[in-house]
Amino acid sequence: MKKILIVFLLVFAFTSCDFSKYRLVKEYDFTTTFEKSDGKETATYPEIIKYYQDLDDAFATIKIMEIGKTDSGEPLHIVIFNPDLNFDLEQLGEDKTILFINNGIHPGESDGIDASMLFLRDLAQDSIKAPENTVLAVIPVYNIGGAINRNSTSRVNQNGPVEYGFRGNARNFDLNRDFIKADTRNTLSFTEVFHLIKPDVLLDTHVSNGADYQYTLTHLFTQHNKMGGKIGAYIQHKMMPSIVDSLANNGWPSTPYVNVFNEVPEKGFSQFMDYPRYSTGYASLWNTMGLMIETHMLKPYDERVAGTYQFMLTLLNYVDQNAREIKQVRAGAFRQFSDLENYPLHYKIDSTRTSTIPFLGYEAEIIKSEVTGLDRLKYNREKPFEKEVVYYNNFVPSTSVEIPTAYLIPQSWWKVTNLLAANNIVMQKLEKDSIMVAEAYYINDFETMSNAYEGHYLHFNTSVTKKNVRVKARRGDIIVPTDQKGIKYIMETLEPQATDSFFNWNFFDSVLQQKEHFSPYVYEDSALEFLNENPKIKAEFEQKKKEDSEFAKNSYEQLDWIFKSSPNYELQHMRYPIFRLW
Repeated sequence: MKKILIVFLLVFAFTSCDFSKYRLVKEYDFTTTFEKSDGKETATYPEIIKYYQDLDDAFATIKIMEIGKTDSGEPLHIVIFNPDLNFDLEQLGEDKTILFINNGIHPGESDGIDASMLFLRDLAQDSIKAPENTVLAVIPVYNIGGAINRNSTSRVNQNGPVEYGFRGNARNFDLNRDFIKADTRNTLSFTEVFHLIKPDVLLDTHVSNGADYQYTLTHLFTQHNKMGGKIGAYIQHKMMPSIVDSLANNGWPSTPYVNVFNEVPEKGFSQFMDYPRYSTGYASLWNTMGLMIETHMLKPYDERVAGTYQFMLTLLNYVDQNAREIKQVRAGAFRQFSDLENYPLHYKIDSTRTSTIPFLGYEAEIIKSEVTGLDRLKYNREKPFEKEVVYYNNFVPSTSVEIPTAYLIPQSWWKVTNLLAANNIVMQKLEKDSIMVAEAYYINDFETMSNAYEGHYLHFNTSVTKKNVRVKARRGDIIVPTDQKGIKYIMETLEPQATDSFFNWNFFDSVLQQKEHFSPYVYEDSALEFLNENPKIKAEFEQKKKEDSEFAKNSYEQLDWIFKSSPNYELQHMRYPIFRLW
Protein backbone atom coordinates (compact mmCIF):
# COMPACT_ATOMS: atom_id res chain seq x y z
CA MET A 1 0.00 0.00 0.00
CA LYS A 2 1.17 3.48 -0.84
CA LYS A 3 1.72 5.35 2.41
CA ILE A 4 4.26 8.13 2.41
CA LEU A 5 5.83 10.28 5.13
CA ILE A 6 7.03 13.57 3.64
CA VAL A 7 9.83 14.92 5.82
CA PHE A 8 11.18 18.41 5.39
CA LEU A 9 14.95 18.35 5.91
CA LEU A 10 16.83 21.46 6.97
CA VAL A 11 20.20 20.07 5.89
CA PHE A 12 20.53 18.09 2.67
CA ALA A 13 23.71 19.47 1.10
CA PHE A 14 25.37 16.08 0.82
CA THR A 15 22.46 14.09 -0.53
CA SER A 16 21.80 13.47 -4.21
CA CYS A 17 18.02 13.24 -3.72
CA ASP A 18 15.96 16.08 -5.20
CA PHE A 19 13.73 17.26 -2.36
CA SER A 20 12.20 20.09 -4.38
CA LYS A 21 9.22 17.91 -5.21
CA TYR A 22 8.32 17.47 -1.51
CA ARG A 23 6.57 20.22 0.39
CA LEU A 24 5.15 19.64 3.88
CA VAL A 25 5.83 17.87 7.13
CA LYS A 26 2.76 15.68 7.09
CA GLU A 27 1.75 12.06 6.76
CA TYR A 28 -0.39 11.18 3.76
CA ASP A 29 -2.10 7.94 2.91
CA PHE A 30 -2.24 7.73 -0.85
CA THR A 31 -3.88 4.32 -0.86
CA THR A 32 -6.97 4.76 -3.03
CA THR A 33 -10.49 3.53 -2.29
CA PHE A 34 -10.03 1.20 -5.24
CA GLU A 35 -6.98 -0.42 -3.60
CA LYS A 36 -8.46 -0.56 -0.11
CA SER A 37 -11.48 -2.45 -1.45
CA ASP A 38 -9.33 -4.94 -3.40
CA GLY A 39 -10.49 -3.46 -6.69
CA LYS A 40 -14.21 -3.56 -5.99
CA GLU A 41 -15.07 0.09 -5.25
CA THR A 42 -14.55 3.49 -6.79
CA ALA A 43 -13.88 6.69 -4.86
CA THR A 44 -16.65 9.18 -4.12
CA TYR A 45 -16.40 12.66 -5.55
CA PRO A 46 -15.27 14.29 -2.24
CA GLU A 47 -12.68 11.53 -1.79
CA ILE A 48 -11.32 12.14 -5.29
CA ILE A 49 -10.87 15.89 -4.85
CA LYS A 50 -9.35 15.47 -1.36
CA TYR A 51 -6.92 12.91 -2.78
CA TYR A 52 -5.68 15.32 -5.46
CA GLN A 53 -5.49 18.19 -3.00
CA ASP A 54 -3.25 16.01 -0.82
CA LEU A 55 -1.10 15.12 -3.85
CA ASP A 56 -0.80 18.84 -4.60
CA ASP A 57 0.10 19.43 -0.96
CA ALA A 58 2.77 16.75 -0.91
CA PHE A 59 4.37 17.06 -4.35
CA ALA A 60 5.53 20.17 -6.17
CA THR A 61 5.05 18.36 -9.50
CA ILE A 62 1.26 18.16 -8.99
CA LYS A 63 -1.16 21.07 -9.13
CA ILE A 64 -4.95 20.97 -8.83
CA MET A 65 -6.94 23.99 -10.03
CA GLU A 66 -10.56 25.09 -10.30
CA ILE A 67 -11.72 26.37 -13.69
CA GLY A 68 -15.33 27.40 -14.11
CA LYS A 69 -18.53 25.98 -12.68
CA THR A 70 -20.59 22.92 -13.56
CA ASP A 71 -24.35 22.40 -13.51
CA SER A 72 -23.98 20.76 -10.11
CA GLY A 73 -22.76 24.02 -8.59
CA GLU A 74 -19.35 22.46 -7.98
CA PRO A 75 -16.28 23.78 -9.82
CA LEU A 76 -14.56 21.87 -12.61
CA HIS A 77 -11.08 20.76 -11.55
CA ILE A 78 -8.00 20.12 -13.62
CA VAL A 79 -4.88 18.38 -12.28
CA ILE A 80 -1.49 19.04 -13.89
CA PHE A 81 1.63 16.89 -13.61
CA ASN A 82 4.71 18.74 -14.77
CA PRO A 83 8.24 17.84 -13.58
CA ASP A 84 9.33 21.35 -14.65
CA LEU A 85 6.97 22.83 -12.03
CA ASN A 86 5.37 25.23 -14.53
CA PHE A 87 1.61 25.42 -14.07
CA ASP A 88 0.75 28.44 -16.19
CA LEU A 89 -1.93 26.85 -18.37
CA GLU A 90 -1.32 29.16 -21.30
CA GLN A 91 2.40 28.34 -21.37
CA LEU A 92 2.29 24.57 -20.90
CA GLY A 93 2.39 23.73 -24.59
CA GLU A 94 5.09 26.17 -25.64
CA ASP A 95 7.95 23.69 -25.25
CA LYS A 96 6.14 20.41 -24.56
CA THR A 97 3.26 18.34 -25.86
CA ILE A 98 0.07 18.28 -23.81
CA LEU A 99 -1.71 15.00 -23.10
CA PHE A 100 -5.20 15.76 -21.82
CA ILE A 101 -7.19 13.02 -20.06
CA ASN A 102 -10.91 13.46 -19.42
CA ASN A 103 -12.56 11.19 -16.85
CA GLY A 104 -16.10 10.63 -15.67
CA ILE A 105 -18.00 12.14 -18.58
CA HIS A 106 -20.25 9.18 -17.73
CA PRO A 107 -19.48 8.65 -14.03
CA GLY A 108 -20.87 5.12 -13.99
CA GLU A 109 -17.90 4.38 -16.24
CA SER A 110 -15.44 5.08 -13.45
CA ASP A 111 -12.42 3.08 -14.65
CA GLY A 112 -10.51 6.18 -15.75
CA ILE A 113 -11.28 8.00 -12.51
CA ASP A 114 -9.54 5.34 -10.42
CA ALA A 115 -6.79 4.66 -12.95
CA SER A 116 -5.88 8.37 -13.07
CA MET A 117 -5.60 8.56 -9.29
CA LEU A 118 -3.14 5.66 -9.36
CA PHE A 119 -1.33 7.03 -12.41
CA LEU A 120 -0.74 10.55 -11.10
CA ARG A 121 0.33 9.23 -7.71
CA ASP A 122 2.85 6.88 -9.29
CA LEU A 123 4.21 9.67 -11.49
CA ALA A 124 4.57 11.98 -8.50
CA GLN A 125 6.31 9.28 -6.41
CA ASP A 126 8.64 8.27 -9.26
CA SER A 127 7.18 4.77 -9.30
CA ILE A 128 7.02 5.17 -13.07
CA LYS A 129 9.30 7.27 -15.25
CA ALA A 130 8.23 10.87 -15.61
CA PRO A 131 7.88 12.19 -19.18
CA GLU A 132 10.57 14.52 -20.46
CA ASN A 133 8.69 16.20 -23.29
CA THR A 134 5.07 16.03 -22.17
CA VAL A 135 2.81 17.67 -19.62
CA LEU A 136 -0.12 15.63 -18.32
CA ALA A 137 -3.42 17.43 -17.71
CA VAL A 138 -6.30 15.47 -16.15
CA ILE A 139 -9.93 16.27 -15.39
CA PRO A 140 -10.56 14.02 -12.36
CA VAL A 141 -14.36 14.01 -12.84
CA TYR A 142 -16.07 15.94 -15.63
CA ASN A 143 -19.70 15.06 -14.85
CA ILE A 144 -19.72 16.02 -11.19
CA GLY A 145 -23.51 15.99 -10.83
CA GLY A 146 -23.62 12.45 -12.17
CA ALA A 147 -20.77 11.41 -9.86
CA ILE A 148 -22.63 12.71 -6.81
CA ASN A 149 -25.80 10.87 -7.92
CA ARG A 150 -24.43 7.45 -6.95
CA ASN A 151 -26.31 4.16 -7.10
CA SER A 152 -25.67 0.45 -7.60
CA THR A 153 -28.44 -0.43 -10.05
CA SER A 154 -28.48 1.75 -13.17
CA ARG A 155 -25.51 0.06 -14.95
CA VAL A 156 -27.42 -3.18 -15.42
CA ASN A 157 -24.87 -4.65 -17.86
CA GLN A 158 -21.76 -3.71 -15.88
CA ASN A 159 -19.57 -5.93 -13.68
CA GLY A 160 -18.64 -3.56 -10.85
CA PRO A 161 -17.79 -1.39 -9.06
CA VAL A 162 -20.15 -1.76 -6.11
CA GLU A 163 -21.49 1.79 -6.46
CA TYR A 164 -20.99 4.34 -9.22
CA GLY A 165 -22.28 7.60 -10.64
CA PHE A 166 -25.13 8.21 -13.08
CA ARG A 167 -24.80 8.88 -16.81
CA GLY A 168 -26.78 12.13 -16.87
CA ASN A 169 -25.37 15.27 -15.29
CA ALA A 170 -27.11 17.47 -12.69
CA ARG A 171 -29.60 18.58 -15.39
CA ASN A 172 -29.77 15.08 -16.89
CA PHE A 173 -27.70 15.91 -19.98
CA ASP A 174 -25.37 13.36 -21.54
CA LEU A 175 -22.23 15.48 -21.66
CA ASN A 176 -20.76 13.43 -24.49
CA ARG A 177 -23.39 14.89 -26.79
CA ASP A 178 -22.97 18.49 -25.68
CA PHE A 179 -19.65 19.71 -27.08
CA ILE A 180 -21.20 21.75 -29.91
CA LYS A 181 -24.56 22.87 -28.53
CA ALA A 182 -23.00 23.60 -25.09
CA ASP A 183 -26.21 23.56 -23.08
CA THR A 184 -24.35 22.93 -19.82
CA ARG A 185 -21.94 24.82 -17.60
CA ASN A 186 -19.76 21.71 -17.66
CA THR A 187 -19.20 22.12 -21.40
CA LEU A 188 -18.47 25.84 -21.18
CA SER A 189 -15.88 25.15 -18.48
CA PHE A 190 -14.39 22.30 -20.51
CA THR A 191 -14.19 24.65 -23.49
CA GLU A 192 -12.29 27.16 -21.38
CA VAL A 193 -9.83 24.50 -20.22
CA PHE A 194 -9.39 23.09 -23.72
CA HIS A 195 -8.51 26.44 -25.26
CA LEU A 196 -6.25 27.40 -22.38
CA ILE A 197 -4.05 24.31 -22.60
CA LYS A 198 -4.49 23.58 -26.35
CA PRO A 199 -3.91 19.82 -26.01
CA ASP A 200 -2.02 17.87 -28.64
CA VAL A 201 -3.69 14.57 -27.67
CA LEU A 202 -6.99 13.94 -25.87
CA LEU A 203 -7.90 10.68 -24.14
CA ASP A 204 -11.50 10.25 -22.95
CA THR A 205 -12.09 7.22 -20.70
CA HIS A 206 -15.23 5.10 -21.10
CA VAL A 207 -16.76 1.66 -20.47
CA SER A 208 -19.00 -0.07 -23.00
CA ASN A 209 -20.11 -3.30 -24.60
CA GLY A 210 -21.58 -3.86 -28.01
CA ALA A 211 -21.04 -7.60 -27.89
CA ASP A 212 -19.21 -10.15 -25.76
CA TYR A 213 -15.59 -10.88 -26.65
CA GLN A 214 -12.28 -11.68 -25.01
CA TYR A 215 -10.81 -8.18 -24.90
CA THR A 216 -10.83 -5.94 -21.86
CA LEU A 217 -9.58 -2.98 -23.89
CA THR A 218 -11.15 -1.49 -26.99
CA HIS A 219 -10.04 1.79 -28.51
CA LEU A 220 -11.72 4.47 -30.57
CA PHE A 221 -9.33 6.78 -32.40
CA THR A 222 -10.95 9.75 -34.10
CA GLN A 223 -11.93 8.81 -37.65
CA HIS A 224 -8.84 9.29 -39.79
CA ASN A 225 -10.53 10.30 -43.08
CA LYS A 226 -12.42 13.03 -41.25
CA MET A 227 -9.16 14.29 -39.74
CA GLY A 228 -7.81 14.36 -43.28
CA GLY A 229 -4.41 14.65 -44.92
CA LYS A 230 -1.17 13.84 -43.14
CA ILE A 231 -2.65 14.03 -39.65
CA GLY A 232 -5.29 11.41 -40.51
CA ALA A 233 -2.63 9.19 -42.07
CA TYR A 234 -0.40 9.66 -39.02
CA ILE A 235 -3.13 8.51 -36.65
CA GLN A 236 -4.13 5.57 -38.84
CA HIS A 237 -0.71 4.27 -39.88
CA LYS A 238 1.65 5.21 -37.05
CA MET A 239 0.02 6.31 -33.81
CA MET A 240 -2.69 3.66 -33.56
CA PRO A 241 -0.54 0.65 -34.64
CA SER A 242 2.29 1.68 -32.31
CA ILE A 243 0.01 1.97 -29.28
CA VAL A 244 -1.86 -1.25 -30.10
CA ASP A 245 1.41 -3.17 -30.55
CA SER A 246 2.86 -1.81 -27.32
CA LEU A 247 -0.26 -2.79 -25.39
CA ALA A 248 -0.15 -6.30 -26.83
CA ASN A 249 3.55 -6.64 -25.98
CA ASN A 250 2.68 -5.81 -22.37
CA GLY A 251 -0.06 -8.43 -22.19
CA TRP A 252 -3.01 -6.23 -23.11
CA PRO A 253 -4.42 -7.16 -26.53
CA SER A 254 -7.00 -4.68 -27.79
CA THR A 255 -9.36 -4.15 -30.69
CA PRO A 256 -11.17 -1.21 -32.28
CA TYR A 257 -14.41 -0.25 -30.56
CA VAL A 258 -16.97 -2.91 -31.47
CA ASN A 259 -19.69 -0.85 -33.08
CA VAL A 260 -22.56 -3.37 -33.19
CA PHE A 261 -25.88 -3.75 -31.38
CA ASN A 262 -27.41 -7.18 -30.83
CA GLU A 263 -25.27 -8.54 -33.65
CA VAL A 264 -22.09 -10.60 -33.69
CA PRO A 265 -18.74 -8.91 -34.48
CA GLU A 266 -17.57 -11.66 -36.82
CA LYS A 267 -20.09 -10.42 -39.37
CA GLY A 268 -17.89 -7.35 -39.63
CA PHE A 269 -18.25 -3.92 -38.10
CA SER A 270 -17.41 -0.31 -38.91
CA GLN A 271 -15.30 2.34 -37.30
CA PHE A 272 -17.30 4.77 -35.21
CA MET A 273 -17.78 8.18 -36.84
CA ASP A 274 -17.18 10.63 -34.01
CA TYR A 275 -19.13 13.73 -34.98
CA PRO A 276 -18.30 17.04 -33.26
CA ARG A 277 -20.94 16.48 -30.59
CA TYR A 278 -18.56 13.90 -29.05
CA SER A 279 -15.36 14.74 -27.17
CA THR A 280 -12.94 13.35 -29.74
CA GLY A 281 -14.90 14.82 -32.64
CA TYR A 282 -14.88 18.21 -30.94
CA ALA A 283 -11.13 17.95 -30.25
CA SER A 284 -10.47 17.06 -33.90
CA LEU A 285 -11.84 20.48 -34.94
CA TRP A 286 -8.56 21.88 -33.60
CA ASN A 287 -6.48 19.00 -34.97
CA THR A 288 -6.07 17.52 -31.51
CA MET A 289 -5.47 13.79 -31.87
CA GLY A 290 -8.41 12.31 -29.99
CA LEU A 291 -9.05 8.80 -28.79
CA MET A 292 -11.34 7.02 -26.39
CA ILE A 293 -10.69 3.90 -24.41
CA GLU A 294 -13.75 1.70 -24.01
CA THR A 295 -13.14 -1.07 -21.51
CA HIS A 296 -15.52 -4.01 -21.68
CA MET A 297 -18.12 -3.67 -18.93
CA LEU A 298 -18.54 -7.42 -18.44
CA LYS A 299 -14.92 -7.80 -17.34
CA PRO A 300 -14.09 -7.52 -13.59
CA TYR A 301 -13.63 -3.98 -12.34
CA ASP A 302 -10.08 -4.44 -11.10
CA GLU A 303 -9.05 -5.80 -14.50
CA ARG A 304 -10.67 -2.86 -16.30
CA VAL A 305 -8.92 -0.30 -14.11
CA ALA A 306 -5.59 -2.07 -14.58
CA GLY A 307 -6.12 -2.05 -18.36
CA THR A 308 -7.00 1.64 -18.34
CA TYR A 309 -3.86 2.39 -16.32
CA GLN A 310 -1.75 0.47 -18.83
CA PHE A 311 -3.41 2.33 -21.70
CA MET A 312 -2.63 5.69 -20.07
CA LEU A 313 0.99 4.66 -19.49
CA THR A 314 1.37 3.40 -23.05
CA LEU A 315 -0.16 6.55 -24.51
CA LEU A 316 1.96 8.87 -22.34
CA ASN A 317 5.13 7.02 -23.36
CA TYR A 318 4.16 7.23 -27.03
CA VAL A 319 3.34 10.93 -26.88
CA ASP A 320 6.55 11.67 -24.98
CA GLN A 321 8.74 9.73 -27.41
CA ASN A 322 7.09 11.30 -30.45
CA ALA A 323 6.50 14.78 -29.09
CA ARG A 324 8.26 16.71 -31.83
CA GLU A 325 6.59 14.79 -34.65
CA ILE A 326 3.14 15.20 -33.10
CA LYS A 327 3.66 18.96 -32.92
CA GLN A 328 4.84 19.05 -36.55
CA VAL A 329 1.93 16.97 -37.84
CA ARG A 330 -0.60 19.17 -36.05
CA ALA A 331 1.01 22.35 -37.37
CA GLY A 332 0.83 20.93 -40.88
CA ALA A 333 -2.86 20.13 -40.43
CA PHE A 334 -3.67 23.77 -39.64
CA ARG A 335 -1.86 24.84 -42.82
CA GLN A 336 -3.66 22.16 -44.82
CA PHE A 337 -7.13 23.36 -43.87
CA SER A 338 -6.25 26.98 -44.56
CA ASP A 339 -5.57 25.97 -48.20
CA LEU A 340 -8.81 24.04 -48.77
CA GLU A 341 -11.43 25.30 -51.22
CA ASN A 342 -14.15 22.79 -50.27
CA TYR A 343 -15.08 21.38 -46.89
CA PRO A 344 -16.65 17.89 -46.47
CA LEU A 345 -19.84 18.04 -44.40
CA HIS A 346 -20.89 14.38 -44.49
CA TYR A 347 -19.16 11.04 -44.91
CA LYS A 348 -20.25 7.55 -45.84
CA ILE A 349 -18.55 4.18 -45.45
CA ASP A 350 -16.35 3.25 -48.39
CA SER A 351 -17.32 -0.40 -48.77
CA THR A 352 -14.76 -0.85 -51.57
CA ARG A 353 -11.86 -0.41 -49.12
CA THR A 354 -11.96 -2.57 -46.02
CA SER A 355 -9.47 -3.93 -43.54
CA THR A 356 -9.20 -7.43 -42.15
CA ILE A 357 -8.30 -7.62 -38.48
CA PRO A 358 -7.76 -10.57 -36.13
CA PHE A 359 -10.53 -10.74 -33.55
CA LEU A 360 -10.70 -12.64 -30.25
CA GLY A 361 -14.33 -13.43 -29.68
CA TYR A 362 -16.75 -16.00 -28.32
CA GLU A 363 -19.00 -18.25 -30.35
CA ALA A 364 -22.58 -16.99 -30.39
CA GLU A 365 -25.77 -18.92 -30.78
CA ILE A 366 -29.46 -18.15 -31.10
CA ILE A 367 -31.56 -19.86 -28.45
CA LYS A 368 -35.10 -19.54 -27.14
CA SER A 369 -35.53 -16.89 -24.48
CA GLU A 370 -36.92 -18.09 -21.15
CA VAL A 371 -38.34 -14.58 -20.70
CA THR A 372 -40.07 -13.88 -24.02
CA GLY A 373 -40.19 -17.31 -25.58
CA LEU A 374 -38.62 -15.75 -28.69
CA ASP A 375 -35.14 -16.00 -30.18
CA ARG A 376 -32.30 -14.39 -28.27
CA LEU A 377 -28.57 -13.97 -28.77
CA LYS A 378 -26.22 -15.71 -26.32
CA TYR A 379 -22.42 -15.84 -26.26
CA ASN A 380 -20.69 -19.00 -25.08
CA ARG A 381 -17.54 -18.14 -23.12
CA GLU A 382 -16.58 -21.79 -23.16
CA LYS A 383 -15.99 -21.44 -26.90
CA PRO A 384 -13.43 -18.68 -27.51
CA PHE A 385 -12.14 -18.13 -31.04
CA GLU A 386 -9.71 -16.09 -33.06
CA LYS A 387 -11.03 -15.15 -36.50
CA GLU A 388 -10.30 -12.66 -39.24
CA VAL A 389 -13.04 -10.03 -39.26
CA VAL A 390 -13.90 -7.42 -41.88
CA TYR A 391 -13.46 -3.91 -40.50
CA TYR A 392 -14.94 -0.93 -42.36
CA ASN A 393 -12.60 1.86 -41.40
CA ASN A 394 -12.55 4.00 -44.53
CA PHE A 395 -15.02 6.80 -45.19
CA VAL A 396 -15.44 9.13 -48.16
CA PRO A 397 -17.12 12.54 -48.31
CA SER A 398 -20.74 12.41 -49.47
CA THR A 399 -21.52 16.14 -49.20
CA SER A 400 -19.11 19.06 -49.52
CA VAL A 401 -19.48 22.82 -49.59
CA GLU A 402 -17.33 25.62 -50.96
CA ILE A 403 -15.62 27.52 -48.16
CA PRO A 404 -16.56 31.22 -48.19
CA THR A 405 -14.17 34.02 -47.31
CA ALA A 406 -16.27 34.88 -44.26
CA TYR A 407 -19.68 34.65 -42.62
CA LEU A 408 -21.88 37.57 -41.61
CA ILE A 409 -23.78 37.01 -38.36
CA PRO A 410 -26.35 39.62 -37.28
CA GLN A 411 -25.63 40.66 -33.70
CA SER A 412 -29.14 39.54 -32.69
CA TRP A 413 -27.93 35.91 -32.82
CA TRP A 414 -25.86 36.39 -29.68
CA LYS A 415 -26.06 32.78 -28.53
CA VAL A 416 -24.11 31.79 -31.64
CA THR A 417 -21.51 34.54 -31.31
CA ASN A 418 -21.08 33.78 -27.60
CA LEU A 419 -20.18 30.17 -28.42
CA LEU A 420 -17.83 31.27 -31.18
CA ALA A 421 -16.12 33.59 -28.70
CA ALA A 422 -15.89 30.80 -26.10
CA ASN A 423 -14.09 28.72 -28.72
CA ASN A 424 -11.52 31.43 -29.50
CA ILE A 425 -12.95 32.13 -32.96
CA VAL A 426 -11.60 35.40 -34.38
CA MET A 427 -14.46 37.82 -35.13
CA GLN A 428 -14.73 41.43 -36.24
CA LYS A 429 -17.52 43.90 -35.54
CA LEU A 430 -18.78 46.15 -38.31
CA GLU A 431 -18.01 49.76 -37.48
CA LYS A 432 -20.86 51.23 -39.54
CA ASP A 433 -24.09 50.25 -41.25
CA SER A 434 -23.39 48.64 -44.64
CA ILE A 435 -25.15 47.17 -47.64
CA MET A 436 -23.52 43.86 -48.59
CA VAL A 437 -24.02 41.40 -51.41
CA ALA A 438 -24.01 37.99 -49.79
CA GLU A 439 -25.03 34.41 -50.39
CA ALA A 440 -28.11 33.39 -48.43
CA TYR A 441 -29.35 29.89 -47.71
CA TYR A 442 -33.05 29.06 -47.82
CA ILE A 443 -34.09 25.95 -45.96
CA ASN A 444 -35.66 23.60 -48.48
CA ASP A 445 -36.34 20.62 -46.30
CA PHE A 446 -35.29 18.86 -43.11
CA GLU A 447 -36.40 16.05 -40.87
CA THR A 448 -36.75 16.24 -37.11
CA MET A 449 -36.44 13.56 -34.46
CA SER A 450 -39.81 12.57 -33.07
CA ASN A 451 -38.41 12.08 -29.56
CA ALA A 452 -36.45 14.49 -27.39
CA TYR A 453 -32.69 14.11 -27.74
CA GLU A 454 -30.46 15.82 -25.17
CA GLY A 455 -32.85 18.70 -24.61
CA HIS A 456 -33.55 19.19 -28.33
CA TYR A 457 -35.56 17.85 -31.22
CA LEU A 458 -32.61 17.42 -33.52
CA HIS A 459 -32.92 18.17 -37.24
CA PHE A 460 -31.24 16.02 -39.88
CA ASN A 461 -31.20 15.52 -43.66
CA THR A 462 -31.27 19.28 -44.02
CA SER A 463 -31.24 20.61 -47.59
CA VAL A 464 -30.84 24.20 -48.76
CA THR A 465 -30.92 26.39 -51.85
CA LYS A 466 -28.63 29.38 -52.35
CA LYS A 467 -29.43 32.86 -53.57
CA ASN A 468 -27.42 36.05 -53.81
CA VAL A 469 -29.08 38.81 -51.80
CA ARG A 470 -28.45 42.38 -50.67
CA VAL A 471 -28.14 42.43 -46.89
CA LYS A 472 -28.55 45.49 -44.69
CA ALA A 473 -25.81 44.87 -42.16
CA ARG A 474 -25.84 47.01 -39.03
CA ARG A 475 -23.06 48.53 -37.02
CA GLY A 476 -22.07 45.87 -34.48
CA ASP A 477 -22.90 42.87 -36.70
CA ILE A 478 -20.23 40.18 -36.76
CA ILE A 479 -17.86 39.13 -39.54
CA VAL A 480 -16.25 35.71 -39.08
CA PRO A 481 -13.30 35.12 -41.46
CA THR A 482 -12.67 31.47 -42.33
CA ASP A 483 -8.89 31.85 -42.70
CA GLN A 484 -8.10 30.99 -39.09
CA LYS A 485 -7.24 28.02 -36.88
CA GLY A 486 -10.87 27.44 -35.97
CA ILE A 487 -11.99 26.92 -39.58
CA LYS A 488 -13.29 23.40 -38.92
CA TYR A 489 -15.36 24.54 -35.94
CA ILE A 490 -16.76 27.40 -38.05
CA MET A 491 -17.74 25.13 -40.93
CA GLU A 492 -19.24 22.40 -38.72
CA THR A 493 -21.41 24.84 -36.79
CA LEU A 494 -22.38 27.54 -39.31
CA GLU A 495 -23.10 25.39 -42.37
CA PRO A 496 -26.73 24.29 -41.78
CA GLN A 497 -26.34 20.95 -43.55
CA ALA A 498 -23.50 19.80 -41.28
CA THR A 499 -24.49 16.99 -38.90
CA ASP A 500 -23.90 19.02 -35.73
CA SER A 501 -24.62 22.48 -37.11
CA PHE A 502 -26.20 25.09 -34.91
CA PHE A 503 -29.19 24.89 -37.27
CA ASN A 504 -29.64 21.16 -36.73
CA TRP A 505 -29.38 21.71 -32.97
CA ASN A 506 -32.40 24.05 -33.18
CA PHE A 507 -30.61 27.38 -32.66
CA PHE A 508 -32.58 28.92 -35.55
CA ASP A 509 -36.00 27.30 -35.26
CA SER A 510 -37.64 30.71 -34.91
CA VAL A 511 -37.01 31.38 -38.63
CA LEU A 512 -38.90 28.20 -39.50
CA GLN A 513 -42.15 29.69 -38.25
CA GLN A 514 -44.01 32.18 -40.41
CA LYS A 515 -44.98 35.21 -38.33
CA GLU A 516 -47.33 37.15 -40.62
CA HIS A 517 -50.33 35.59 -42.38
CA PHE A 518 -53.45 36.65 -44.35
CA SER A 519 -57.19 36.30 -44.06
CA PRO A 520 -58.51 34.75 -47.28
CA TYR A 521 -61.60 36.93 -47.58
CA VAL A 522 -59.43 40.06 -47.34
CA TYR A 523 -56.51 38.84 -49.42
CA GLU A 524 -58.64 37.71 -52.40
CA ASP A 525 -58.77 41.24 -53.84
CA SER A 526 -55.07 41.91 -53.18
CA ALA A 527 -54.11 38.57 -54.77
CA LEU A 528 -56.07 39.36 -57.93
CA GLU A 529 -54.51 42.79 -58.19
CA PHE A 530 -51.02 41.35 -57.70
CA LEU A 531 -51.50 38.70 -60.42
CA ASN A 532 -52.82 41.26 -62.87
CA GLU A 533 -49.80 43.47 -62.25
CA ASN A 534 -47.35 40.53 -62.60
CA PRO A 535 -48.25 38.53 -65.73
CA LYS A 536 -45.19 36.26 -65.46
CA ILE A 537 -46.15 35.14 -61.97
CA LYS A 538 -49.77 34.81 -63.09
CA ALA A 539 -48.69 32.47 -65.90
CA GLU A 540 -46.72 30.34 -63.40
CA PHE A 541 -49.79 30.24 -61.16
CA GLU A 542 -52.09 29.08 -63.94
CA GLN A 543 -49.57 26.44 -65.03
CA LYS A 544 -49.32 25.06 -61.50
CA LYS A 545 -53.11 24.71 -61.32
CA LYS A 546 -53.04 22.71 -64.55
CA GLU A 547 -50.24 20.40 -63.39
CA ASP A 548 -51.29 19.90 -59.75
CA SER A 549 -54.88 18.72 -59.34
CA GLU A 550 -54.78 18.86 -55.54
CA PHE A 551 -53.50 22.42 -55.69
CA ALA A 552 -56.28 23.32 -58.11
CA LYS A 553 -58.89 22.11 -55.62
CA ASN A 554 -57.49 23.99 -52.60
CA SER A 555 -58.29 27.71 -52.53
CA TYR A 556 -56.20 28.44 -49.44
CA GLU A 557 -53.10 26.77 -50.94
CA GLN A 558 -53.55 28.86 -54.08
CA LEU A 559 -53.81 32.10 -52.11
CA ASP A 560 -50.81 31.06 -50.00
CA TRP A 561 -48.77 30.42 -53.17
CA ILE A 562 -49.60 33.92 -54.40
CA PHE A 563 -48.89 35.43 -50.98
CA LYS A 564 -45.44 33.80 -50.88
CA SER A 565 -44.69 35.07 -54.39
CA SER A 566 -45.57 38.62 -53.40
CA PRO A 567 -43.71 41.40 -51.50
CA ASN A 568 -46.08 40.78 -48.59
CA TYR A 569 -44.27 37.56 -47.68
CA GLU A 570 -41.69 38.06 -44.92
CA LEU A 571 -38.06 37.71 -45.97
CA GLN A 572 -37.06 36.01 -42.73
CA HIS A 573 -39.25 32.92 -43.11
CA MET A 574 -37.13 29.86 -43.95
CA ARG A 575 -34.11 32.04 -44.67
CA TYR A 576 -31.06 30.98 -42.71
CA PRO A 577 -30.00 34.19 -40.92
CA ILE A 578 -26.23 33.75 -41.35
CA PHE A 579 -24.80 34.87 -44.68
CA ARG A 580 -21.79 33.76 -46.69
CA LEU A 581 -19.37 36.43 -47.98
CA TRP A 582 -16.84 36.22 -50.81
